Amino acid sequence: MGAGHAHRLYRHGHSPVHRMPPHCKLAAVLGFVVVVVSTPRAAVWAFAAYAVLLGAVATAARVPPGFLLRRLVIEVPFVAFAFLMPFVVPGEQTQLLGVSVSVPGLWGAWNVLAKGTLGVAASVLLAATTDLRALLLGLQRLRLPPLLVQIASFMIRYGDVITDEMRRMSVARRSRGFEARGVRHWGVLAKTAGALFIRSYERGERVHLAMVSRGYAGSMPLIEEAPASRAQWSSAAALPLTALAICLLGWTL
Repeated sequence: MGAGHAHRLYRHGHSPVHRMPPHCKLAAVLGFVVVVVSTPRAAVWAFAAYAVLLGAVATAARVPPGFLLRRLVIEVPFVAFAFLMPFVVPGEQTQLLGVSVSVPGLWGAWNVLAKGTLGVAASVLLAATTDLRALLLGLQRLRLPPLLVQIASFMIRYGDVITDEMRRMSVARRSRGFEARGVRHWGVLAKTAGALFIRSYERGERVHLAMVSRGYAGSMPLIEEAPASRAQWSSAAALPLTALAICLLGWTL
């Protein structure tokens, strides 16, 4: 996999959550999200309990609440969609703050907000405690198709390279007096995008030939073995199993 690439979501630390094998964390988060999605929307208390569980994980990982809340901004489009639902979903009407809204729309908005926020928060905690290289190793350990892992690896590795190439092209345009100020400049931007695609494609061909010349045969070697102990699997399973117990209780009440 080569050297890891730090990302903005990752928060360096030495907590028990940071030290847990990445494939254990991936399985735990996936199980937790599946349980959250399966919870009936009327079990409001269950979603509050899930939030407490994530709060406990964040505390154990020493991830500050402010760090987590700032990263939750990514779900703003879903929040906007949820706020529209009470006004566009047909059904029984009720009054909320003097405004007539749909009861099914309110439940739908709550469903999207609660489950979406918990899912995003769990993903942010995963990213905050696991660097990208470890995540890829975890996906390999979970037997994700090797081609998908390789695509993700190259995307992470060369994303910054392509971004830097785009920045240099932008600097070259501005140094020649170009400023995009309207529709008439879209043609220049389109040609820039085409040139960037061609450069990226050619770079990909050169990298592929270099890999083949070094023995690449369609799969990347697993450089680092990271077996998990039974205790580590038990610790990781605590989150989804506790959530599952809450979910089953929510269905019975």
